[in-house]
Amino acid sequence: MKHIENIAKLFSKNFVENPLIESFEVGEIYISSGKLLACDPLLTNDMPSFATQFPKGNFKVIIHYEKDTHHIAYIEIVFSENNCSSWEMATTPNQEISLLKKNEIYGFPVASGMASIMDLETQTLLNELENKLYLEKGDDFLGIYQEFFHDAFFVGNDLQKNYAFLVPNNNFKNSIFAFDTGENEGFYASYIGFDELGEPCKIIMEIIEIGHE
Repeated sequence: MKHIENIAKLFSKNFVENPLIESFEVGEIYISSGKLLACDPLLTNDMPSFATQFPKGNFKVIIHYEKDTHHIAYIEIVFSENNCSSWEMATTPNQEISLLKKNEIYGFPVASGMASIMDLETQTLLNELENKLYLEKGDDFLGIYQEFFHDAFFVGNDLQKNYAFLVPNNNFKNSIFAFDTGENEGFYASYIGFDELGEPCKIIMEIIEIGHE
């Protein structure tokens, strides 16, 4: 089975039927410009957005866990309830699918064990927050993870959950969806589903590939 065919089998409908997957709707992400990007927010602060223009507004986020390990396998953002009739690997404007060799993907690197998806304008707000905190705290600045991300996942030293919605500037609704990849390092692709009219109906971030039994 080709890789993208597996994504299509899992996610073309508005529900997932696979005994190896447990799915949970966890909240909504706010997208302001329709220019989405996926990145390790501690590794890359200037990630280009995908070439596809996405809808703007609030959209539900679904986590799909690998049932046996309870590790996050897929993140799904739903733009419409339409069934997806075609799929593409998400690419930035300078990436060409035709140049990929067999089994190669375009994606984003993770080195911190945390991945995220956000609007391009949200990335700017996150960078502005980091600069603001650094200027305010100077030598006491502990880094953007400790200053911003940590408390969304932990209470003290106890991990409370493996995902979080974060707002880098309370004057804007822009939100980041960040989550634990379960690995310290990795390289992950995203896939866009399009409806019959060619409009994006969902985007899938793949962390663990799960096939059909």
